[in-house]
Amino acid sequence: MTQDHPLYLVIIGFQSVQEYLALHVLLCLIPAFFLAGAIASLFSKESVLKYFGAGTPKYISYSVAAVSGCLLAVCSCTVLPLFAGIYKKGAGIGPATTFLFSAPAINILAIVYTAKILGYDIGAARAVGAILLSIIIGLIMHAAYEKNNVVHNGIKTFNSEEHAYTTQLFLLLLTILVVPEIIKSWTALALVEIPLIVFTVYLSFKWYSEEERASWMQETWFLVKMIAPLLLVGVFFAGILVELLPSEIVVKYVGSGNLLSYFIASVAAALMYFSTLTEVPIISALTLLGMTKGPALSMLLAGPALSLPSMIVICRIMGVQKGLSYTGLVVIMAMISGIVFDHYVL
Repeated sequence: MTQDHPLYLVIIGFQSVQEYLALHVLLCLIPAFFLAGAIASLFSKESVLKYFGAGTPKYISYSVAAVSGCLLAVCSCTVLPLFAGIYKKGAGIGPATTFLFSAPAINILAIVYTAKILGYDIGAARAVGAILLSIIIGLIMHAAYEKNNVVHNGIKTFNSEEHAYTTQLFLLLLTILVVPEIIKSWTALALVEIPLIVFTVYLSFKWYSEEERASWMQETWFLVKMIAPLLLVGVFFAGILVELLPSEIVVKYVGSGNLLSYFIASVAAALMYFSTLTEVPIISALTLLGMTKGPALSMLLAGPALSLPSMIVICRIMGVQKGLSYTGLVVIMAMISGIVFDHYVL
């Protein structure tokens, strides 16, 4: 059967899915889904977003905006209405754009999955890069467009109370997620992981009401239904991509380490639409064909923050000039991150 035969390509795609569903990946993803579901259901979004008002001290508003993606568990599709809401309710353009860039990029699922598939160096670089770049982009947008004489009403409301035990639950779930990466022996892993899971289940019944637990499970199942099929499709086509795309082309355009390779990676990612996490298997496939880590990081930073449809929405929310400024900053900052990672980190 020839390489370009449709049935052969389908078999290659299914083989990629089979490899992807290996136990070590499932041990990473399943706890991550429960963690993201807990964050989405048990953390109060309002208690985070209330810090985005222009009257809030910068060190608070930018810090909260830069890490809120971990707390809010938003993806690239849900960040736009949240951004529109906080921007129109009075958030300063700086914290608002910091949130817009950072939130989908440091989605807890995205960071865990990136580290698992592409390596812990890229996973850490993605997390740190998203936080730092989001603050830089926000500060530049603030300096360029925030008028000193504009009065913001701030973001008021938000009388909801944060659950007292949510942080402890977050740490327990994070421990369950990390343990399989530390303990490689299956016997030792079972002796540690099973009691941790049982203890977490016990505390969830002790700390939360039936309604709260149901909300947690609903959010978790919603994330699984929304993301898992797209991931499998992404893995399927990534396997076919590796088979069909000549490695010489990838090496030529995003494997040479010159300035053009970072630019192409950033612009391509900015124009493409990546559903949550699907960028990881696609970029993994490109790295197998010869793309270096710097352009890969550029794609990981630019991809979740932008897509052609999101650019149109952003321009409608902020205005064309501000929207295009934000787009340009994302592409440039993603390029710079890739260059720094290749030449000064590795």
